[in-house]
Amino acid sequence: MTGQTSVPSSAASPSPAPSPFAGLAGRIEAGVSSGLARMTGTAVGPYQTAVIRIGFSLTWLLFLLREWPHRAELYGPDGPFSWDMAHQLTADNGAFSVLMWTDSRVWFEFVYGAAIVASALLLVGWRTRTSSLLFMIGVLSLQNRSVFIGDGGDNVIHLMAIYLVFTRCAQVWSLDARRTARAQDALPDKGKDPVGVVLWAVLGAALLLVTALGLLSGGWAAIFFGFWVAQAAWWVVRRYTPGEPRTVLDIFANLAHNGALLVIIVEVCLIYATAGWYKIQGSRWQDGTALYYPLHLDDFSPWPNLSHAMASSGLMVMVITYGTVIVQVAFPFTLFNRRVKNCLLVLMMAEHASIAVVLGLPFFSLAMITADAIFLPTGFLRWAGDRLYGSVRLRRRRPTAEAGPDPKLPQPAAEPAPSDLVR
Repeated sequence: MTGQTSVPSSAASPSPAPSPFAGLAGRIEAGVSSGLARMTGTAVGPYQTAVIRIGFSLTWLLFLLREWPHRAELYGPDGPFSWDMAHQLTADNGAFSVLMWTDSRVWFEFVYGAAIVASALLLVGWRTRTSSLLFMIGVLSLQNRSVFIGDGGDNVIHLMAIYLVFTRCAQVWSLDARRTARAQDALPDKGKDPVGVVLWAVLGAALLLVTALGLLSGGWAAIFFGFWVAQAAWWVVRRYTPGEPRTVLDIFANLAHNGALLVIIVEVCLIYATAGWYKIQGSRWQDGTALYYPLHLDDFSPWPNLSHAMASSGLMVMVITYGTVIVQVAFPFTLFNRRVKNCLLVLMMAEHASIAVVLGLPFFSLAMITADAIFLPTGFLRWAGDRLYGSVRLRRRRPTAEAGPDPKLPQPAAEPAPSDLVR
């Protein structure tokens, strides 16, 4: 009929409503691709890993320095756990300790001193790939020599010393980071690194010697030679083929770093979860005696008046007892909520700080506070690092600022901003 408009068949029949699951596969694929790109392209948590590097190396360094007068009784030939007993134990469980190579007093003094030096080098972040491995050797050698020495924090340091070897923990707040920033000013021979080559050659010669003498088991020899070869491959690629081979090595290094960081996070969660659930099952934490009795022990009462005052208050004992259990059990579940996690993190750090003061366990508390620091927000860590760096730089420049610049002398170039050195 004239004047009527024909309606297309496609418009006449309504199109079906889109399924809510139509784009789900695409979103999942995009999320997986983004996650893989992040895991392989970046080393996540650079500030968090720098904090645990500094914290654990500082804890172990302070412990070794404090126990310097008693080192022979703790880990040396004058201890109740004799060298023969330690040799039998390590032969049975396969634990690694270079102190088991000989019972010489000179060798013990060398190892103890080397452990102090390695801790200091890791603390400042000098040649971190090497210093972290030496730090691990020092921790394992001393702790496996006398397994009955420690207060619980040594177990945490023992595990974290192994994990730190696989992390890229010197990206910020280290001498390595500063050297890398300065090397970007384009020197043609920046890939030569003579100090690194000499260090690699000396440690390689030492490794070949101890392997030839039969002092290393097959498994540990393979591990150390693997690290040695990997370091050589890293230098060769950086020096001669900085293109795609360097990218591939960076991917492997990022995967190792991110995997180790995940293991550290899971380890800390397991420590608190198991501690909390074991406390729930025992009657000592239900009636408060688990806190009451240690406050009356002389070995855990550096401030007797303070300990007795706390133990005499039933309300305080109840609050601390149940608060500790609740925080430890709940903490792994709070990782899904950032604000609640940060609140519990403050409570846990305050609890460990109080343990250091009330019970006289400073190194245990420092080790646990360092382990907790892996969950600190990146923004807070960057803010704290900038404030600390700014205060240190201000103290260094204060005498010059008070005297005023001399107009007759050439003025130095402006110092780089904190964000340039703390990346």
